[in-house]
Amino acid sequence: MDILIRRALEEDLEAAGEVTVEAFVGDGHTPPDSGYVQLLRDAARRNQEAELLVAVDAHSQAVLGCVTLAVGGTEWADIAAPHEGEIRMLAVGSAARGRGTGEALVRATVARCRELGLAGMAFSTRPAMEAAHRIYERVGFRRTPERDWEPAPGIDLMVYSITF
Repeated sequence: MDILIRRALEEDLEAAGEVTVEAFVGDGHTPPDSGYVQLLRDAARRNQEAELLVAVDAHSQAVLGCVTLAVGGTEWADIAAPHEGEIRMLAVGSAARGRGTGEALVRATVARCRELGLAGMAFSTRPAMEAAHRIYERVGFRRTPERDWEPAPGIDLMVYSITF
């Protein structure tokens, strides 16, 4: 499968939202009745207020996955400092898994952060998201346990970071 990573277009937004919900709810990371589901589905907002990158099939243009990229100090950044970029809501649809889609999206965020002149990246992940952790480590991110945090009781987040 040929995968193209690009900034989301208007026609990608509905599918990007659905892929994000599929990944987070379908994999059991977010309960289907959580208020977070609405935020996951709202790809248009993420595209407007941050940068939404999509992985699309190079032939059909079908959305395979997406990731939100935020610069530290902006509304979408939870943990990144102003000189860092932050990955949010990395999601790959089940039909596109195991084909390098997630890694391509992560590598695209690294490239974009370098284009923006940022010094590195830092972002949060849930402990159970082990497939994503393997991708992050392959790309060169390292665990940064001193930055781990808990946004709400019982929600433990691990931090990965990289310096350019």
